[in-house]
Amino acid sequence: MSKDLVVYYSLEGNTEYVANVLKEKIGADLLKLVPKKAYHDKGFAKFFWGGKSAVMAEKPELEEFDVDLFQYERIIFGFPVWASNFTPPLRTFIENNAEKLKGKRFAAFACQSGGGAEKAIAKLAKCIGISDFDKTAVFIDPKTKSDDKKNEQIKAFCQALTGNV
Repeated sequence: MSKDLVVYYSLEGNTEYVANVLKEKIGADLLKLVPKKAYHDKGFAKFFWGGKSAVMAEKPELEEFDVDLFQYERIIFGFPVWASNFTPPLRTFIENNAEKLKGKRFAAFACQSGGGAEKAIAKLAKCIGISDFDKTAVFIDPKTKSDDKKNEQIKAFCQALTGNV
């Protein structure tokens, strides 16, 4: 039984890339959040609608998933940064599962091309109702611009999560 669950949303594959490394390296289970209405993934519309959705704290309806949250000790949230915010599908998940998340430990990682990840992580902690995460990490385009340094950063995050430093 895995004690870690990675709950993530990925638009361009960067967050999913890190989630899969966590699955492989620390044995975490994965829960990919899929909005019923997909976000734009190209051009101006991607930034405009994604940013607006994040800033306005929207809660998109999600596709059904079947995960027993009670079997996990720690939830690791993963998301791309949109306008210095975490992505709306996480907000939906957190609000829909608030009772089941009580008493859990939390970690988080953010993927970004620009900036704002630290603010986004702080906003996510506030949404969950915690003061801080066990561990956090910020990755800059870990899949789309992959290199040895970025892969080492992901590996270091895995080691920090397991305590094998």
